[in-house]
Amino acid sequence: MFTLVFFIGLLIVLFLVGIPVCASIGLTCLAVLWLENDLLSIPITLLPLKMMHGVNNFPLLAVPFFILAANVMNKGSVTPRIFGFANSLVGHLRGGLGHVNVLASMIFAGMSGTAVADAAGLGALEIRAMKDQGYPMKYSTGITGASSVIGPIIPPSVAMVIYGWLSDVSVGGLFIGGLIPGVILGGALMIMTVVLSYRVKMPLKPRPTFKEIAGLSKKAFLSLMTPLIIVGGIWSGIFTPTESGAVASIYAIVLGMVIYRDVSWKDLLDIFKSTVEFTAIILFIISVAGLYGWLLVPFLIPILLTILVLIIFPGLVTYLPNMLIGG
Repeated sequence: MFTLVFFIGLLIVLFLVGIPVCASIGLTCLAVLWLENDLLSIPITLLPLKMMHGVNNFPLLAVPFFILAANVMNKGSVTPRIFGFANSLVGHLRGGLGHVNVLASMIFAGMSGTAVADAAGLGALEIRAMKDQGYPMKYSTGITGASSVIGPIIPPSVAMVIYGWLSDVSVGGLFIGGLIPGVILGGALMIMTVVLSYRVKMPLKPRPTFKEIAGLSKKAFLSLMTPLIIVGGIWSGIFTPTESGAVASIYAIVLGMVIYRDVSWKDLLDIFKSTVEFTAIILFIISVAGLYGWLLVPFLIPILLTILVLIIFPGLVTYLPNMLIGG
């Protein structure tokens, strides 16, 4: 039981003192191995091999591709085009730019796959626009942070790729399954915006003309095709979820450098650098998390947790079997 407390307690302590996640997980693994080395005699040279095994997987190739696609779109004019399109549709409703914030995040979620890309690119544009129109900063940052969470839910999603790989389930099925929850979450945020509009100052803008809506829709049309290409390609079986990341990256680069011409070769080099940095962070966390999960088994942590739960809740011994058989 001491090993269980040390295994989990040290990790929590390192989190609380501000040690980065990857370093906290890695230090916990090393400390537990040092503490229990006489019990298992696991060679320290085995740790790098286990870490490499954690990231040596084909589905994880989608992670850098989706990050690259999001960075290209944020660097070019794709993000402002999406924001302008969303503004023309719902900017005149009660709640104004709050609705625009949510709808734009839902659209961008179908291209980026991460909440960080949404908050860093589209979020900065949204907060600046809301500040210029007199929206309270607390509400602006709050709705931006909340709407960016839609990024990992609506496909494509980096989190779903990682989860599908770890749990050995269909990534394509996860992508399709995330559509309805993502729409429900966006709808709930819009309802909340309407409720808050009676308490928070939210300036309204006049309803745009049909000509203005058509013009903004035309400007954003090719950008809006991105989620349709990704989801439609996976649904129809043209390409796999992993390959969809490469398709999204190529499409984003073509939009930025060939069609819109607002991404230069220098910009593309900077985008590659930032993509490598962010991908390295994610993959390093995955590698040490794989090591952490591997150590749980020889130290019997799942069994110890089960015993601990049954000690705290002894009634589960008779309740769980009846629940599992439908009794």
